[in-house]
Amino acid sequence: QVQLVESGGGLVQAGASLRLSCAASGRTFSSHAMGWFRQAPGKEREFVAAISWSGVSTYYADSVKGRFTISRDNAKNTVYLQMNSLKPEDTAVYYCARVRATTTDWSRGRSYDYWGQGTQVTISS
Repeated sequence: QVQLVESGGGLVQAGASLRLSCAASGRTFSSHAMGWFRQAPGKEREFVAAISWSGVSTYYADSVKGRFTISRDNAKNTVYLQMNSLKPEDTAVYYCARVRATTTDWSRGRSYDYWGQGTQVTISS
């Protein structure tokens, strides 16, 4: 069983930065790509970023490209999302998730098999 626990959310002003963390249990963390999604009130869940098992390859939604950076530390079983230049439209619950072993499309929620409980990020204008 895999458990994912997000942390680092909060309330900040527009233009500020936050770093989200996602701690994973289990010994298979380093063999799976990982991703971040978000869901704002009244909106569908949307892809934010993903990173390969090695950390070499990353993939971002256009809305966050250049502002957000995904990274991972396999020794700590942790994936991070550094969020800079935050905007009010970034307000959402952010979820980390593990990519299914045989999946190559990281932008779709159905490509992920384990999800965290989410952490709230609120950006005030």
